[in-house]
Order: sequence, then structure tokens, then C-alpha cells
Amino acid sequence: MKQAEFDGRGSRIRWTETPGAEPARVYVHGLGAVSAVYHAHIAARPELAGRRSLFVDLPGHGASDRPQDFGYTLRDHADALAVVLEAAGLTGVELIAHSMGGSVALVLAHRRPELVSRLVLTEANLDPSPPSSAGSTWIDAYAEDDFVAGGHARVLEKAGPLWAATMRLADPRALHRSAAGLRRGSVPMMRAILEALPMERVYLQGELTGELEGREGLEAAGVRVLTVPGAGHNVMFENPDAFVAAVAGTG
Repeated sequence: MKQAEFDGRGSRIRWTETPGAEPARVYVHGLGAVSAVYHAHIAARPELAGRRSLFVDLPGHGASDRPQDFGYTLRDHADALAVVLEAAGLTGVELIAHSMGGSVALVLAHRRPELVSRLVLTEANLDPSPPSSAGSTWIDAYAEDDFVAGGHARVLEKAGPLWAATMRLADPRALHRSAAGLRRGSVPMMRAILEALPMERVYLQGELTGELEGREGLEAAGVRVLTVPGAGHNVMFENPDAFVAAVAGTG
């Protein structure tokens, strides 16, 4: 495990990595998740072997620190992710990012384009105020203190066992602030960032989730949008073959 200070107050963001050739692939998890849990089985596939791979836990999640005075906005997370890349001596990485992690990846690519050469986004949040079915909506329905006092436990009961297994590792206050920041979105908004970025961009949408809103506009902007059969939000678990092909650039 490696670590780097991200807030100027001694708090550390942590990641694990495997050695290999560059450009490195950097895997970023979603809200209430852990990168290695969601992506290590993908990076280990023969089709992706031989590349340096980093599995980053965003602040407040997994093995990373969870300062109580940190904002946990998309920009805050993106800046912390930039600290990882700088500490690892990396530029021009491929970001493989899921859900909220995809939003963080977009903000990073917008703010620090020299750090990113390619984006593979899985059901990334592109717009503010996601639907009521979204996990961030369940969390942000509570006031922050109410979520910490009891809402976190109730959301864990509502979440499926897979998500609950990693969500219980996230700090409740960090989780709430991350959800609130995700629902507010970024400036420019994530969709506008995705459409404007000059690098290769791939967007995976699970077939079971439904049609991606604004797909035509993304494709007109050069984003390669792939609908993954037999998969919902967690494409890397539900159709790993398609996910690996997208990451490898063969799908």
C-alpha cells in the first residue's frame, strides 16, 4: 500500500498498485465503494496484463483517511486523485472510473489534462440531481447529522449486500458530503466536460439500466458509447468480458 498527503493537514489518500508498462491504468471506484474490490479482478485479466495499475481509494473511503473538516466535493476528490498521480510520478494515465468515480475523473481531466490520456467511464454521473433510485439520492435525503446519527445504518439495510459490504467501510460524514457533492455536480457540469475533452473517451452503459440520456449528443462529440448486454450499474461484475474488452480497446 502507498500513500500521500492530500489536504495539507496530514490526511493521507492510499492506493495499491501492480508494476508494469506505462501509460498506467488508474482505477477509481464509485460512491461508498473500494477500488480493488471493484477492479482488481479486471486488471488481472490476461488481456490487460503487463500494464502498471493503481487502485485508488478516494478520501473517506476504504483505506484512505477521512478528515472531518474536508469538503468531499467532486473537485476535492479530483484534487486528491491528482496528488496520487503526482506522488506516483505519472502523467497521461488511463482513468478507468465507475459511477461517482467517473465524475471525479472528468473533473480531474478538465482541471489537469496533462495527467489524463484516456477515459473509460462506467455509468458515470453526468448531470446534477440524479433520479430517486440513485444511491446518492438515498443518502442526501438526510441532513448530514441525521445521516451520521442513524441514516447511514438505514441506507446500509436498503443497499444490496455487495454495496453494503464496502459502504460500511466509508466514513458516514464523508459519504454524505460525497453524495451531496455528486448531486450538485461540477462547474462546468460533468456532461459538458465529457463532450469537450480532446482525449479518447469511452462510456459504458449497462443494458439493464436503460437508455443513456443524451447519448446522441455524446456520440456527436466523439464519445464512444457502449451498451453492455446483461449488465446493470456494476458492469465489471455483471459482464466482465465486455468490461475488459472496453478497457483494452478491443470491445
